[in-house]
Amino acid sequence: MPIFIDRRLNPKDKSLGNRQRFLKRAREELKRSIREQIRSGRIADADAEHAVPMPERGTGEPSFNNARNSGRRQHILPGNRHFSPGDLIPKPGQGGGAGASSPGNTASEDDFRFVLSREEVLDLFFEDLELPDMVKLNLKEILAFKPRRAGFAATGSPTNINVGRTMRNSHGRRIALRRPKQAELDAILQEIATLELVPSSAAARQRIAALREELDRLERRRRRIAYVDPVDIRFNRFDPQPVPNANAVMFCLMDVSGSMGEREKDLAKRFFVLLHLFLKRRYDRIEIVFIRHTHLAQEVDEETFFYNTQSGGTVVSTALEEMHRIIEERYPAREWNIYAAQASDGDNFAGDSERCKALLNGKLMRLCQYFAYVEIIDEREAHIFRTTENGTSLWRAYSEIDLRWPNFQMSRIATPADIYPVFRHLFGRQPAPLKRA
Repeated sequence: MPIFIDRRLNPKDKSLGNRQRFLKRAREELKRSIREQIRSGRIADADAEHAVPMPERGTGEPSFNNARNSGRRQHILPGNRHFSPGDLIPKPGQGGGAGASSPGNTASEDDFRFVLSREEVLDLFFEDLELPDMVKLNLKEILAFKPRRAGFAATGSPTNINVGRTMRNSHGRRIALRRPKQAELDAILQEIATLELVPSSAAARQRIAALREELDRLERRRRRIAYVDPVDIRFNRFDPQPVPNANAVMFCLMDVSGSMGEREKDLAKRFFVLLHLFLKRRYDRIEIVFIRHTHLAQEVDEETFFYNTQSGGTVVSTALEEMHRIIEERYPAREWNIYAAQASDGDNFAGDSERCKALLNGKLMRLCQYFAYVEIIDEREAHIFRTTENGTSLWRAYSEIDLRWPNFQMSRIATPADIYPVFRHLFGRQPAPLKRA
């Protein structure tokens, strides 16, 4: 039987073992809290740290007590003037005496807040989506970093020695310490050779002796003052910096007519969060544009997009036209990578689906890196609609687009686990950028 030993270092003031045991015990409560926070929070904050309020119930540590209905016991109880047989005695710490039964006067423990890390939040979010392990690892990765030149350092790998800076330091040190130059030694040797050629005299011998003594002193000084000393060596310093990527914009399109209830909007938000996590891993700068529509389309903020209701019919082409207008005004395709995610229940005004097909074929699909469409259906109808290509006029029109454009993907979803197949080939291998007209 294999034995696994966790040798990870504990963070400051934390115990990984205790933390993992608590996460396992309170998993369902944590999942519920994360779902609520993602449902009510911003898409861009879905993978941040979350402080989850935990109720006091279920978090107490186990304790051991004597079994009162077994064994032999003898009790000696003192008399009292306050209680009679059958009276209920309040437990210590839960309030007693006068006013103990009044509302709001009972002592109790407050809930505490448990801070989940980014990885723990994503684990809980991915659990219902049934993503493959490789996809989970990719989405949980922090932004890729690449080493960039950041000055010089006194230590480093020999392969990173900066010769120019090292020799500059060496030259300055040799000047400061007055290390003898080779030219000085050559001049002394030349003078000695010249004196040795002339007839010997007492003055010449004395001069030669002095020159040899000076030559010996200078050579000793040159040996003591190295040409390149370890203090001169400088290494190129590299700091990890985010890999520069192009900008990306993510368009979120959703039908907000009366047929889109809370369940449909919740599934749509999970769908948008998953695409945002993928884009956040690939791009440094991501902007999100929210376009909601009934018979009219408008760009709104995230709060209005998910929570404000609007009455009216359903004309999907208005959202596509609004998206194209915004791209033309703010996000030129030569500078931005454009992604779009559309969620709808399939309803559309009669005859408008052909207009949608014309807009996608003629304009938008040439500009988008990826366009994903999900049609949210009732769970009771899932087994029927998943086995047929028949559907609403909008579904049939989008099916023709799916056959023509490789960067278009569509699917029907009824549960969170149905969302991932829409992104399968996006996560698997990123398609080559399309040639834009």
